[in-house]
Amino acid sequence: MAIKYYWEDFTPGRVFDTPTRALSEEDILRFAREYDPQTFHTDAEAARGTPFGGLIASGWQTCGVTMRLMCDGYLLETSCAGSPGLEELRWLKPVRPGDTLRLKATVLESTPSAKQRNRGTVLFLWETFNQNAEVVLSMRGRQMFLRRTPAPTAQATLEA
Repeated sequence: MAIKYYWEDFTPGRVFDTPTRALSEEDILRFAREYDPQTFHTDAEAARGTPFGGLIASGWQTCGVTMRLMCDGYLLETSCAGSPGLEELRWLKPVRPGDTLRLKATVLESTPSAKQRNRGTVLFLWETFNQNAEVVLSMRGRQMFLRRTPAPTAQATLEA
């Protein structure tokens, strides 16, 4: 896929909104059986007796769906060079069978690399919403992107 967005394109305040993705009961059960087999994720009947009052998706599944939304919404068209990790992750509301999720990615800051002239980092606030416009997940973290044009060296700046 062609690169559409480089580090220079991620200016503070820029927002990326993504298409939606629905989670079925079978999606939730399949993921939970494999990765997070707690009762409120794996057994709809038993989940009724939990504080959630019914089956809910694992928070880790919500993170996975959020990552997919990020890829589909903008990331696969970027010069992304990885991520050093998250600064904050919050699961704010349960995700239930039939919920439709969408992602809003907001650029908070963009910083050129002090060590590598050809890249920079971007701090994002990622918010995943359900169909009722309620935030179900919130993350803050950084991604690294290659620059369209590497920053000049100190020597080049002195010569100019």
